[in-house]
Amino acid sequence: MLLLMLFALVAGAGTAITPCVLPVLPALLSASAAGGRRRPFGIILGLGITFTISIVVLSQIIKGVGLGSGAARTLAVVILIAFGLVMLIPGLAEAVQAPLSRLARFGPRTRGSGFWSGLGVGAALGFVCAPCAGPILGAIIAVGQTGKTSASSVAVAISYVVGLSIVLTLYSIGGRRLIDLIRRRARGHVVERTLGVVLLLTAVLIATNLDVRFEDALASSTSLPAFLTDPTHSLEVSCSVQKRLALIRKQSKFDQTCRAHAKSAPPTVTAAGVAIPGVQTPSLPDLGPAPNFTDNQDWFNTPGGQPLTMAGLRGHVVLVDFWTYTCINCIRTLPFLKALYADYHPYGLEVVGVETPEFTFEQEASNVEQAIRGDGIEYPVVQDNDYGTWNAYQNEYWPADYLIDATGQVRHTQFGEGDYKQSEAAVRQLLFEAGVKHLPPPITVKVPTASQDMATPETYLGAERAAQEDFSPAVHSGVHTYPGNGALALNESALKGTFDLTSQYATPVSSPGEISLDFQAAKVYLVLTSTGSVPRKIEVRLDGRPIPAADAGTDVHDGAVTVRGQRLYSLVSMTTDEQRLLTVELPPGVRAYDFTFG
Repeated sequence: MLLLMLFALVAGAGTAITPCVLPVLPALLSASAAGGRRRPFGIILGLGITFTISIVVLSQIIKGVGLGSGAARTLAVVILIAFGLVMLIPGLAEAVQAPLSRLARFGPRTRGSGFWSGLGVGAALGFVCAPCAGPILGAIIAVGQTGKTSASSVAVAISYVVGLSIVLTLYSIGGRRLIDLIRRRARGHVVERTLGVVLLLTAVLIATNLDVRFEDALASSTSLPAFLTDPTHSLEVSCSVQKRLALIRKQSKFDQTCRAHAKSAPPTVTAAGVAIPGVQTPSLPDLGPAPNFTDNQDWFNTPGGQPLTMAGLRGHVVLVDFWTYTCINCIRTLPFLKALYADYHPYGLEVVGVETPEFTFEQEASNVEQAIRGDGIEYPVVQDNDYGTWNAYQNEYWPADYLIDATGQVRHTQFGEGDYKQSEAAVRQLLFEAGVKHLPPPITVKVPTASQDMATPETYLGAERAAQEDFSPAVHSGVHTYPGNGALALNESALKGTFDLTSQYATPVSSPGEISLDFQAAKVYLVLTSTGSVPRKIEVRLDGRPIPAADAGTDVHDGAVTVRGQRLYSLVSMTTDEQRLLTVELPPGVRAYDFTFG
C-alpha cells in the first residue's frame, strides 16, 4: 500500500504540470496574490480538502440527498463570483474580511492574513478541479461511485491530492512573488481589480462548462506530445501499479491485463465440423469461475419464473449477456444472440440476458417484459436493477458478453458490438470441449451495424449528463426557459421553451417545447416515455420541415410519433450518413432521455 501511495503522489504531481489544470490555474494564481502570506496555503488546503471529497465520496453524498450533479459546480461558481467581487470592490473586501478574520483565533497565532478567505476560494476550486484522469485517479473515482470507499482508497486519494497540491503550492508562491513585483510598480487597486476580473471570468467559464470542454479536448488531443498531456502514463499503466490498484477496487476478474495465465490458452481445436472456415477461433484461456446471478429481481422465459443458477447450468455452455432494452448498441446485437440461441440451444448452449437498467423506468418489470416480447427474445432474461450481477462480474459495458464453459469457467469475453463470427467460433469450440461431436452449420444472420461515417455520439438529455454535452445555450437542472438556437454546429443541441431537467430526462412544462440537434448519421433514435402511459404525439422535423416519409423512422407516421410505452423510438432512417438538423416538438407529459445513432 505504501508503494501505491508513492505512485499516487507522483501521479498527482505529474498531473499538476499538464495543461489539464489550466482552467483553474488563473483563479488559483489570482487568489493567491491577494491577502496575507498565509493565503496561498489556505487556498491549497481548501482545494485539497474539497477535491478529495469530490473524488472519493461526493457522488454518493449527492445521490443520497437528491441534489443535482451540478450542485457542487454551482456552489463553486457562486463562491468565485463572491470573491471576485470582493477583490474588484475594495470597500467590499474590508466588510467581508472583518468577520472572517475573527476565525483566526481558532488557528495559529502568527502574523499574516487571508488564510480563511483563501480556504473558501480553494474549496470552490476543489469542486471544479477536474484534471485528466489517469488509471490511478480513475480507480479512486470508480470506487467512490460504487459507495464502497475504503481506508485504502482514501489513503491513495490523499496521496494523489498531496502530490497535486505540492506543485500547485509552488505555482501559488511563485505567482504571488511575480505579482508582488508588478504591484510595486502599479498604482491604487489596479492589480486587485484585475485579479478580481480573472476570478469572475473563471466563474463564467465554469458556469458555461467551457472548462470541461477544454479538458476533454486536451484529453482526446493527438497533436500534443504524450509527455506533456500524460507524463506519468507509463508508470500508471504498469503491471506493478495495476496489481496494486486491484487492492482498492474490484478489478474485473476476467481482465486479461497483467495476468500470466491468460497468456497460455489451450490449443485451438480445428477438427472438421468445429472450426468455422475462414474464421480464427479466439484463444480461450481459463479466466476464473463465473459468478452466480446475484441480487436480482424477476426472471423471464424460465419455467414458472424460477431463477437460474450457475450450479444448475453446470454441463451447459453459457453466454451471459449484459444489456438494457433502450440501448441501441444492445439492440443491434439481438439478431445474432437470437440466432445463436436458436441454433445451438439444442446442442447445450444457454443464453442468459442480464437486463441492467441505465434509466429508472427500465427497472419496471412490465416494461422489461414488453421489450422481451417486442424483440422476440426467447432465451432467459433476469432483471438486475440493483446491479448485483453487474458488480459480481465487475462489468462496465452495455452490451457485454461472458462465455462460460461446461465446468463453470469464464473462457471468453466480448465488450460492445461486433466480432460475431469469433464469438460463434468460441461457442462451437466450448461445445466441442463439452462433448458435442456433431454441430450444426455456422449460422447466417444479418446483423445491423453502426455506420462507419457516423459522427454524432450518444446525447443525453437529463441534467446529470447533459451539462457535459454540447448544448447551446447550456442547460441546467430544474425548470428553466431556453431561447433555442438557429445556428447549431455539428453535434450541438438546443432546447426551446420551458423545460424541467431532472437527473435523467427533460420534459416541457406548461406548453410544448422543442429539442434541436445537428447530427451526422443515417439513423436517429430517442428514448421517450409518456406520463401515465397516456398516448401523446410528438412532431418530428428535418431541416425545419416535417420529416418526409422516405427519411422517417419506423415509429414516425405523417411526421409524428405517438408515445405510449417507455422505450426507444426510431425517428430518422436514411440510407446514407448525412449532416442534418433534427427538431422534435414535445408536449408536456413526454419525457426525453437520450438520442442514439446508427
